[in-house]
Amino acid sequence: MAKIEPFEKHTDRYEEWFEEHHDLYRWELKAVEHLLPDFSEGVEIGIGTGRFALPLGIRRGVEPSPKMARIAMRKGLEVIPGIAEEIPLPDESVDFVLMVTTICFVDNPPQALKEIYRILKPGGTVIVGFVDRDTPLGRYYLEHRQESRFYAPATFFSAGEVAGLLHEAGFDELKAVQTLFGEHLESMEGGICPGWGEGAFVAIRGWKIDDSEKKA
Repeated sequence: MAKIEPFEKHTDRYEEWFEEHHDLYRWELKAVEHLLPDFSEGVEIGIGTGRFALPLGIRRGVEPSPKMARIAMRKGLEVIPGIAEEIPLPDESVDFVLMVTTICFVDNPPQALKEIYRILKPGGTVIVGFVDRDTPLGRYYLEHRQESRFYAPATFFSAGEVAGLLHEAGFDELKAVQTLFGEHLESMEGGICPGWGEGAFVAIRGWKIDDSEKKA
């Protein structure tokens, strides 16, 4: 079952976080933008209230929380009810998939990434953005998650684990960037660096290789 209760209960607080931490949000967006491919048919899995889809030019998303979906739709986005493990889209129907701060709330991340692979056209790309567990902020969130409105039911992953899951799902030529450097949320600094290991927020892009290119 999708972990939507915190988002149904604290929808307004979710929106307020982005206003209160606008600089952090801006750097997370920049990290995703750094890897953003050219695309014509994009979809965000876990679109929430549209905080990432809208500025990144994605007009459609999948979201299990009705309250979050209603806010996204008021912003002009198309929202399809559904979960990451059973994406209600046809095979090979999109050329770009975004999933930001969603993988930690998914019941079955390997299945979710396989579903993303299924709906992507050959040559399509996915970007997964998340808080890296193996950073000071990630460890803090993990240790204090029971005190959090949103992270109590979350499962945190290291960047290496997410990269491994992407490989297992069939994605290749992974590229990662990181941002938000520092010990505490209140003192984070921005900037975009390649790879992972220092920045609290990591974005990893994977490519669904065309079968014809594999044979070549």
